[in-house]
Amino acid sequence: MGDLLLVRHGETEWSVSGQHTSWTDLPLTQHGEEQAKSLAPLLTGRTFALALSSPLGRAMRTAELAGLSGVVTDPDLHEWDYGAYEGVTTVEIHRTRPDWYLWTDGVPPGAEGHPGESPAEVGRRADHVLSRVDGALADGDVILVAHSHFLRVLTARRLGLSPAEGRLFQLATGTVSRLSLEHGRPVIAEWNTRP
Repeated sequence: MGDLLLVRHGETEWSVSGQHTSWTDLPLTQHGEEQAKSLAPLLTGRTFALALSSPLGRAMRTAELAGLSGVVTDPDLHEWDYGAYEGVTTVEIHRTRPDWYLWTDGVPPGAEGHPGESPAEVGRRADHVLSRVDGALADGDVILVAHSHFLRVLTARRLGLSPAEGRLFQLATGTVSRLSLEHGRPVIAEWNTRP
């Protein structure tokens, strides 16, 4: 049974400013590109039974700069739909909703086509991705290139936790994390690894 590697895309302007970024397809900053390139040594020499990426440019560019090949996009790897909070920081949200917490409150609907998602809805997408990769893990390692909140939910679901427990796993830009098995049970083997 292989390991499940999780790559959070490199830095963007909004990841620096703390703005919620789901469908806004921002490019990597110069530093974000350097972060993505720096991941290559962590991945060199590994063969992946399956390599999937979010369809957003920041994730696909990270995969490319990290030296991954044969990457297939999967729309389920898209970041949490932040609805009306797209582009808004937590500090700004707290001005009108001081007790708001993404992991329990979700988000209000946004522009057409972006109704926002609850933790449970993101969890269902994560479960779909995990069911897709389960078969491939029997053949070796699998790598996913995606976004912070989504990968945190996916980690919670892989460990048998509720989607909202993704709050426990802070995930930095331009990092590799590895989920493995110990005595047949999912564990975090590495988290936020950088060269």
